[in-house]
Amino acid sequence: MTLILEPETAVAHAWWWRTGDGSPEPADLALLSADERARAARIVHPATAVGFVAGRAASRRILSELLGVPPGDIGLGRRPCPGCGDPLHGPPAVLHPESPLWISISHTNGCGMLAVARVPVGVDVEGVRDFPVEELAESTLTGSESRVVLGAPDRPARTRAFLRAWTRKEAVLKAVGVGITTDLRAVETRPESSGPVVVAAGVPGTPASWTVTDLAVPDAWAAAISIPAGSAPTGSVPTGSVPAGSDGSRPEIHLRVHA
Repeated sequence: MTLILEPETAVAHAWWWRTGDGSPEPADLALLSADERARAARIVHPATAVGFVAGRAASRRILSELLGVPPGDIGLGRRPCPGCGDPLHGPPAVLHPESPLWISISHTNGCGMLAVARVPVGVDVEGVRDFPVEELAESTLTGSESRVVLGAPDRPARTRAFLRAWTRKEAVLKAVGVGITTDLRAVETRPESSGPVVVAAGVPGTPASWTVTDLAVPDAWAAAISIPAGSAPTGSVPTGSVPAGSDGSRPEIHLRVHA
């Protein structure tokens, strides 16, 4: 798996895994730092705590294979926020060992994801569930997004369209490193398109535009991944990969299941 460090490999790799709703696995907790264990203990909802612990442990196990060090030696932290410079809420980062990799971590009920790349990367996964799309649209969607989402033929279709827009926004803003602190109504994701789509985030000091691709996770979830425009795939990503072009110039995104 160390091939990810080679320049000619895929632009980004993503892994997804299932999580439970009971108690965190002792083997997972053992891989977390003291600060992470304290954070997990403060989480009120058991499923959220399990997702957080499983996500940090799974990320270390995957990164261990990529970097050739034991998972317990992987130090996770954050890069400084590009908006304010605060080191406490920037994008996640591998602090130890030193590496050229960028990472992004996401989890929702029943599923977690890690994205890894040699360029800034963002990933988001959300559970497909019933929620007030009409109410949320006003505060989270652009005008054109609202017309697409609210114009869908039935409630399940509106939910899917909303989650396509939402996960794309989250993936971009997580790649930028500011999260959803920005005005979501200023981020246009073209949910009518199956993608990939180019999205502008408008945060100074970061790439001007991002290519966002929907990820083919099981139907219980919706997910998207974002990388700087110019190094993006040209179609939606199935489990596996989008193959490179005949000249080797077309970038790839690989999606795998982490057992």
